[in-house]
Amino acid sequence: MEEKISIVKTWLGTGSINIFGLPMSGKDTQGIKLAESLNAKFLSSGLIIRTKEAETKQSYSEHGALIPTNVFYEWVLPYFERPDLFKYPLVLSSIGRWAGEENEVMSIAASAGHAIKAAILLNISENDVKKRFEVAKTLNDRGERKDDNNIETFHTRLEEFRTKTMPVLERYRDLGLLIVVNGNQSRETVFNEIVEKLYEKASQSHA
Repeated sequence: MEEKISIVKTWLGTGSINIFGLPMSGKDTQGIKLAESLNAKFLSSGLIIRTKEAETKQSYSEHGALIPTNVFYEWVLPYFERPDLFKYPLVLSSIGRWAGEENEVMSIAASAGHAIKAAILLNISENDVKKRFEVAKTLNDRGERKDDNNIETFHTRLEEFRTKTMPVLERYRDLGLLIVVNGNQSRETVFNEIVEKLYEKASQSHA
C-alpha cells in the first residue's frame, strides 16, 4: 500500500483530487485521510462556506441549497491561489457542485498549479445515506453540520445533488477523470479502494 501511495503522490505532483458524494457519504472523512497520506492540503467547500457565512453574517446554505455560483466563485476559488498552498497537492471535498462550476474550478486550479487529476465519486444509495442520517441524528455526532438534524434540509441536499451535482460528475466522466468507489463499505475498505483506483490511474498515465 505504501508503494502505491508513493506512486500516486509522484503522479499527482501539486495537482488536485476532487471528492464527491451524497451527504454523509464520507467525503470529508476520506478526503482528510487521503490528504494525510499524500502530504496534501485538504479543502472542503462546505467548511469554507460555513466559515464565510459566519464571518459575513450571511446565510445561503442553512436550508440545504447550494450557494449561488457567483458567491461560490468569490468565497471558494481564491483558495487555489493561496501562497501557503503553492507547493502542495490538494484534496478537495466537493468543490464546484453546481453544473457549470466545474469548468471554472478546473481552469483556476490549473492556472494555480493544482490541475485536477481525478474526481472521485463515493457511490452510495440514497436509502443508505438516509440510514446514516438516522444514526447520526440519534448519536448527535455531526459537529458543525448540525443542520443535518433537520430532515427537510437533508432532503433538500439530496435533491440538490441529484439535479445540480450529477451533471458535474458526468462532465468529469466525459473528460476521463471520474473514479467511482463503492462508498457503502467500512471506512478502511473505502480508503483502500480509493488508493487502488488512483494507483491504476497513475499507472495508466505512465503506460
